[in-house]
Amino acid sequence: VREMVTSLGYRYKSNVRTLPGKPDLVLTQQKKVIFVNGCFWHSHNCKKGKVKPKQNADFWVQKRERTKKRDKENLKKIQEMGWKSLTAWECRIKKVETFTEDLKNFLIF
Repeated sequence: VREMVTSLGYRYKSNVRTLPGKPDLVLTQQKKVIFVNGCFWHSHNCKKGKVKPKQNADFWVQKRERTKKRDKENLKKIQEMGWKSLTAWECRIKKVETFTEDLKNFLIF
């Protein structure tokens, strides 16, 4: 994602701790942030995100639910601060051409 953003001519800061959720990429001039999320860890609605571990299942369900709740709260706070956000999901990034278009649309508008 970082390479794609750079190749499109944008400059960014990484992991800015002063913003909710510590976004992976922060484009301060555009007031935009990008979160790069793993599908399993953040319970994405895809094949990998729906995997349910068999060992220590209760722990993982609770952990992933907390992560999902925290992500939702952080996105709300970011928006309230006047920032726009994009969540770059692991499965989506692998489809390079499609994700590049998503990224361009987010950065331009």
